[in-house]
Amino acid sequence: MQIRKTYRGVNPDLLYHQLIDLARKQGAVATDAKIETYSLPNDSSSFITRGTFTLKVRDESVKTERDCCQVNIIGSAKGDTKLMLDVDEKLFPQPKVAALQDDLDFIFSGYEVKA
Repeated sequence: MQIRKTYRGVNPDLLYHQLIDLARKQGAVATDAKIETYSLPNDSSSFITRGTFTLKVRDESVKTERDCCQVNIIGSAKGDTKLMLDVDEKLFPQPKVAALQDDLDFIFSGYEVKA
């Protein structure tokens, strides 16, 4: 399942760190986390931020941690920030996805750009 959201006026760094914390609440751990900031070629005082991380959960059937979600965030605090989550529902079931979305919506729904 894929979840896509666009927010206006949300700092991508804030979304990045908040999503890591909200996922931890659902039993997932962020790995391979990186966040990078780039200046725009035509305006060196404006920046675009790109953040990625993988969420892992413990798979009891094989007694190891497995990737359950890939997270991509890209955007600007002055403009739009886009979030894309690719979720493996076998490892991160619908009730946990729904709880994560509810928490995300509670905090950021006022900034969400509706299509």
